Amino acid sequence: MKVLYRMRNALLLISALALLGACSKHSDNDGHEHDGHAHEGHAEAEETPKGPNGGRLLSNGTETLEIAIFETGVPAEYRIWLSSAGRALPPTAGAVEVQLKRLGGVVDVHRFRAQGAYLVSDAEVYEPHSFDVSIKAKINGRPMNWSYESYESRSTISLATATEAGVRVEKVGPMMIREVRRVQGTLSAIQGRSAAVVARFAGPIRSLKASVGDRVTAGQLLATVESNQSLSNYALTSPIAGTVISRHAELGAMADDSALFEIADLDSVWVDLHLFGRDAQSIRAGAPINVVRVNDGVALDTTLERILPAAAVGSQSLIGRSTIANADGLWRPGLAVRATVTVAENQAALAVSIIALQRFREQDVVFIRVGDLYEPRPVRLGRRDDVHVEVLSGVRAGDEIVTEQSFLIKADIEKAGASHDH
Repeated sequence: MKVLYRMRNALLLISALALLGACSKHSDNDGHEHDGHAHEGHAEAEETPKGPNGGRLLSNGTETLEIAIFETGVPAEYRIWLSSAGRALPPTAGAVEVQLKRLGGVVDVHRFRAQGAYLVSDAEVYEPHSFDVSIKAKINGRPMNWSYESYESRSTISLATATEAGVRVEKVGPMMIREVRRVQGTLSAIQGRSAAVVARFAGPIRSLKASVGDRVTAGQLLATVESNQSLSNYALTSPIAGTVISRHAELGAMADDSALFEIADLDSVWVDLHLFGRDAQSIRAGAPINVVRVNDGVALDTTLERILPAAAVGSQSLIGRSTIANADGLWRPGLAVRATVTVAENQAALAVSIIALQRFREQDVVFIRVGDLYEPRPVRLGRRDDVHVEVLSGVRAGDEIVTEQSFLIKADIEKAGASHDH
């Protein structure tokens, strides 16, 4: 039912976002002009005047500035061409500063130097190319300012709609990244905590008081046997408290010198893990382990106590052993288990849940949320485990990123039909 509910919510979000002008709006490159970096966006972008170099034209009287992002063969950079009264000016005729305010409040400042016939920015214009642009310039000694929006792949989704569809976010922050190994093993009774019960005198079994699976106490009656020597009955009792794990006795059968009962204390059992190759080299005593019963998926955490000194002859594996509590008796000797062994722990300054990752325009991205706004952020990744992945760049501590239903945010942005050609 929970899965069906989530599917229903996902369909609700997709349907809601399909209603243009309702609770989802898309922006892609409102007037954001690139050389070698084209985007399809709103009609307003198509109406933006373009210069001879494919960039956005900004004019103030007779002075004109053309600005474009260039990224053919170089990290993305701003290039600016100056002109006056339709005639090209040398780049030394002006001084320019560009401020980019990104979603989340980050402000990048770009200053420029002359290079050939144009001005070039002193820093990379990193992805996403989505920001509010402010330009301060002085051309031929005249100060001038421009500002405009340049949004790429940004979407607006109301909180109510996103919540109803199961969209969830988490804050970026420090996280422990665990290196693990996965191994198989079995459960066994602990040596020294079992006993075999043998008849003291041969003779027929006259009564049976315990069966396999019964829990018994020390001194509890298990059976009576008639002695062939004295022809009198005597009692067979349990030497320890534990569980009857086998019975080789039937009423009327002859008792001899073979074991009639096997009793084991199963309040604790051994977990024996089979370690091969690289696992045998990297797993050490003291490692945290998570053990899962194969038959029903029940799991518990414990610590690897020791690596046995001798290898198993048949499998040529080393045996790693732990002791676990078995108060409910369901960790039964002979059952198969699988285990996850942590061999290293590393603190990552920034990490996100793996489920937050999406592939977008051939890049690993997460989707950041600021209020009702969502936007992809390309990320550079480091170490990872089954749950989290280290983020080396692309987000900041405290950023809210989409975890559950992030694919819906991706689909919503892609539905706008935006392209990002390099």
